[in-house]
Amino acid sequence: MATVADLIHGQKGIIKDFSEHLLPIKLLELGCLPGNSVELVQVAPLNDPIYINLSGSHIAIRRSLAELIELDIIEETQAP
Repeated sequence: MATVADLIHGQKGIIKDFSEHLLPIKLLELGCLPGNSVELVQVAPLNDPIYINLSGSHIAIRRSLAELIELDIIEETQAP
């Protein structure tokens, strides 16, 4: 199962489920809900945190939290 942490730059996916149901309330309020889209925008220099577009909201989350959000990848990106 793919997670948000598995996305590469510019890749998009649809949130499917959570591997743990203990996500921070603030993340749920920002739209981190099944059926919503997520896109990887940027990765920090040390690979953590990651910067994502979550249904129009740009947020930074820790990689460990991103690994809990399961998704279906909807857009494959091509290597340059």
